[in-house]
Amino acid sequence: MWPHQETALVHDKLTGRTALVTGAARRIGRAVSLALADAGANVVVHYRTSAAEAEQLVREIESIGVRAWPVRADLAIEDELEHLVDRAYDAAGGLGILVNNSSIFPPSDFASFGLAELAENIQLNAWAPFVLARHFAQRAESGHIISILDSRIVGYDWAHVAYHSSKYLLELFTRMMAIRFAPKIAVNAIAPGLILPPEGKDESYLESLKDRLPLKRVGSAQDVADAALFLVASRFITGQVIFVDGGRHLAEARIG
Repeated sequence: MWPHQETALVHDKLTGRTALVTGAARRIGRAVSLALADAGANVVVHYRTSAAEAEQLVREIESIGVRAWPVRADLAIEDELEHLVDRAYDAAGGLGILVNNSSIFPPSDFASFGLAELAENIQLNAWAPFVLARHFAQRAESGHIISILDSRIVGYDWAHVAYHSSKYLLELFTRMMAIRFAPKIAVNAIAPGLILPPEGKDESYLESLKDRLPLKRVGSAQDVADAALFLVASRFITGQVIFVDGGRHLAEARIG
């Protein structure tokens, strides 16, 4: 099948559907939102502080010919977390896709990180996606949930231990939800690797690491978006993690 035929096939499956993408205004969330819109889906653009970027994304999505709605919520505030799915439904009139993209990535050292750091990472990187998914599954007649993990879930990230632990937990939740939300909801995850540099670093940071990968190149946010499109177009995949990492997870040592 030629690429344009694959694109047309995904477009046929997503036309008329609506996605809620958390942390949609920037980085991977933005790329996934635009890819969904290009494939015919409407998008609820969740953001917390990136109001200007969210409004710009809404305009870009609407210029494609589909609908978009900006919705602000602080996922660390219980009431705002608990009502985000309902607000997205109220804005869009329904949802068929949830992309749990929003997360934090603070440094934390194994020798010194504390319970407060662990709790913050779990709350935003694992608990919030789980709560949103549970509300989505309660309301949706059918659909797809995708959570963004991290390729180092197969190894260790010694510089971000609290973050790393929270992504492990989200992987566990992904498998559990795939069982409990079946048969009407498919639940999968994407684990990116060297895609975008962390905040405060530039592309040279990624370039310095790429030779450690089997494919020896850096990926892009579009690579993650392509994986998301593949998953939401599928009727028969659930409980899976797609590693979009140039093979990094194959090279990661479990000790080190």
